[in-house]
Amino acid sequence: MAKAFLTIVLLVISNCFMTLAWYGNLQLQKKGTITENTSVVLIVLISWCVALLEYSFLIPANRIGSDVNGGPFSLVQLKVIQEVISCVVFGILASLLFKEGDLGWNHLVAMLFLALAVYFVFMK
Repeated sequence: MAKAFLTIVLLVISNCFMTLAWYGNLQLQKKGTITENTSVVLIVLISWCVALLEYSFLIPANRIGSDVNGGPFSLVQLKVIQEVISCVVFGILASLLFKEGDLGWNHLVAMLFLALAVYFVFMK
């Protein structure tokens, strides 16, 4: 149980960094911190630095959680968990940090389908 919890916590942290690496530059441009004339190479390099932090949590999460290393999750289960966490983290950060509007009924239905995906992946 401890390995499952630690895996999920590390995946949540890694997805926070990944969301910032992928979409943070758009928020910085929106706020005027960077402009559309800012070199895309510079933006990629900065994003890679943030993504390095993401990998610093993702790789240990996968190693701890994988049944190959005595963890509780199969490879497919790890991937589905990661995708669900990614969508949830993105939804929260998009709403709170990026101010991308309210979540609608369609978003809630999508979350329900993600929950069903997790259910079916863990079904024996």
